[in-house]
Amino acid sequence: MVSSPHEAHHRIFQENPSLFASAFRTLGIPFPEPVAVSLMDTDLTEIRPLERHVDTLLRIDVADGGSLLLAIEAQGRKDPDKRSSWAYYLAHLYAKFRYPCVLLVVCRDKGTAEWAAEPIRIGLDKHPSLVAHPLVLGPHNVPVVTDAVRAADDIPMAVFSAITHSNDHDIAAILEALAEALRATDADAAAVFAEFTEAGLGATPAREIWRNLMGTGLSHFRGFVAESFRDEGRVEGRVEGRVEGRGEDILRILAVRGVPVPDEARQRITACKDLAVLDVWFERAVTATTVDAVLAES
Repeated sequence: MVSSPHEAHHRIFQENPSLFASAFRTLGIPFPEPVAVSLMDTDLTEIRPLERHVDTLLRIDVADGGSLLLAIEAQGRKDPDKRSSWAYYLAHLYAKFRYPCVLLVVCRDKGTAEWAAEPIRIGLDKHPSLVAHPLVLGPHNVPVVTDAVRAADDIPMAVFSAITHSNDHDIAAILEALAEALRATDADAAAVFAEFTEAGLGATPAREIWRNLMGTGLSHFRGFVAESFRDEGRVEGRVEGRVEGRGEDILRILAVRGVPVPDEARQRITACKDLAVLDVWFERAVTATTVDAVLAES
């Protein structure tokens, strides 16, 4: 069973794909200008009965016309078996898609982050056949955001920072700055980020601090995406079994992500009574950059 902190720490990249640009700036690594980001299937299972799933997998189309794959793994502790899995992910993805592949590991403690950053060497000591260099984001290099203005400038990074620094002695100041920033932003967007924060903090004292902050000023944000963490990261409708609720969810997700919805498209979504079609549109709405992409014929 995947924990809520685990889900929140990597799924924030799914909900806000632009976060990777901030992440790579944090790492000081040049990155081509992206023109599109697509959520891809995380199932790397072979024909043999051996299942392998990367936490989040994004295809990033860049300005020069090329594409690359970004595999994101949320790692909560040292796990020797993971290092061989990461090498497999990169090799498998390159063999399957022929795109340049990048592995980003996100951690919530410095020791795990230092372990994850060690090169993975396969082959002879002096002449390895394969060397993988994971990129790592953790408490050692993710900025501590304690200023509300700074948090408001890049709310996804502020949420990611709060999750990453959930055990930091400054976590109260971090969460207070984030809460203030959310109060000043769109209520629907704030709802998503508030839920990510609560889930990402996990069973830490910081979670109680956040709940107190939500109770004093953010209570109306709660409940928007809680259902998405109850089934190992699958996005579910907030109103079960209701066609009208599914349509509302689609429109709300598009609004949160800043995707324009003309009146004609809005009417088509609200008028649709086919739950299976709405389910397809709902899944597309999570990553699509235009409403036409959501409503396209299969």
